[in-house]
Amino acid sequence: MQLSHEGLTAEAYTALPEEVCERIEVVDGAVVVLPAPRRPHQRLVRHLADAIEALSRPGLSVATHVDLRIRDTPLLNRRPDIVVYDANTPDDQPLRPADCLLVVEVTTTESATADHVTKPSEFAAAGIKHYWRVEHTHDSRRRAVRHAFTATVDTTYTVVGIDDHVLVTDKPFALSIELDSL
Repeated sequence: MQLSHEGLTAEAYTALPEEVCERIEVVDGAVVVLPAPRRPHQRLVRHLADAIEALSRPGLSVATHVDLRIRDTPLLNRRPDIVVYDANTPDDQPLRPADCLLVVEVTTTESATADHVTKPSEFAAAGIKHYWRVEHTHDSRRRAVRHAFTATVDTTYTVVGIDDHVLVTDKPFALSIELDSL
């Protein structure tokens, strides 16, 4: 694959095989290879996505590891762990920030800086109203802790909740999930 001086374009990305796209993100046209997620990460993402989907309201869909096209030029394409989006979004089009109600990242050692700093900045600036960061504690129980953020008028996020045993919220919709069971 040859890249132009602008890096990978939206058109070139769309032409790539799915098995290539599922392992990369594109930041300002630069390809960022994603490390293969470990089993505990995958398990937590799957269980959390299933719980969110079971409790979400009609008209919403929940997906894991899908393209989120934040910007076309220069291309900014992320693959969040979980996205809750408008179910009317056509399947043949990439998800856009306007389609998304909630983006969730499950933080790993390798993704800590991106999940704490870079991605929240990008998501908030793009107008995604709700962002959750879920982390494993480093104690012997390795339980999940959710950090919830809501976008402010100045396109940043403000912390609106931290849950470490039971996730209870009414934003973006009513949810109660036992984090310890994930």
